[in-house]
Amino acid sequence: MENLTHKQKHKVVTFLDREEVEFLDKLKNDALFSTGHKLSYNDILKGLVDLAKDAHLDGENIDSIEKLEEKMLKKIKET
Repeated sequence: MENLTHKQKHKVVTFLDREEVEFLDKLKNDALFSTGHKLSYNDILKGLVDLAKDAHLDGENIDSIEKLEEKMLKKIKET
């Protein structure tokens, strides 16, 4: 029987352009220099996913990255 207190993890590979990676690097460096705490890319991406979950974001009527971004911004403004 699976241990219910342990969530199974899955590896996700993504391809980001230079601007996106530089943004993640800036978040990492801002966190490090303002708090002394190191954030990993994984921490940042997990935080973004958790934010979308907490905003109850769904995939309904999304057929492009632009529509996803639109819906995300709308959900964030609502919460």
